[in-house]
Amino acid sequence: MPLVLRVRFPDQSRLAEVTENLSRGGIFVQTDRSFTLGQQVGLALSFPGLMDPVEVVGTVAWVRPVAPEAPAGVGIRVVREQDRQRLGDILSASGQTRASDRTAIPAEGYRVLIVEDNPHIIEMYSYVLKKLASGELAGQVPLEVHFSPDGHHALQALRSSRFSLVMTDLYMPVMDGFALIERIRAEEALKSIPVVAISAGGPEARERAMQLGVDIYLRKPVRFQEVLETVKQLLHIP
Repeated sequence: MPLVLRVRFPDQSRLAEVTENLSRGGIFVQTDRSFTLGQQVGLALSFPGLMDPVEVVGTVAWVRPVAPEAPAGVGIRVVREQDRQRLGDILSASGQTRASDRTAIPAEGYRVLIVEDNPHIIEMYSYVLKKLASGELAGQVPLEVHFSPDGHHALQALRSSRFSLVMTDLYMPVMDGFALIERIRAEEALKSIPVVAISAGGPEARERAMQLGVDIYLRKPVRFQEVLETVKQLLHIP
């Protein structure tokens, strides 16, 4: 199942990765870390506001090098029955959560703010969210998409109107995404808004963004399905 979860490896507990998909038998994790086939790894899976960390152990079955169309990653096969059961529970809970949240859509709908200065990337994010709103990918969702070219304009928009989710780049002119995230988490009226950072930055950028309080960090090039699943999970859209 395409499912975006936060991943932490025990030996690097401060640095978070994300899953690309998940099944009862294994996990694919986007990561720049080096692994060898057959290597045993432990990892903890979680998602802010939805599930506490679940620890499993697996074996590296596939290593994907970085490419223009996809970030680097590693496929981990899970063999122990107790760990397979834990993954099965996550998959079941995901379906149950989405079903139970069908009546939880706010009457005024969702409003998503995209903070990005690259028009081509804006077009892709907009396409995903409009597909979601139109009902082509799931049941029709009342969802508005708004845009800001930098953190300064984004902060003005956030202070003047209600938003359900912020998706931001990190490297922008005027006010970058790091400063924007810091401001959001510092203001009482804004600090509870879920924030997704989407950037081509390396591990240092990811670590800094996580320390500032982003809920999920996705690396460019980001896939259509990753954006869709992250938005659906953070907004509890079935």
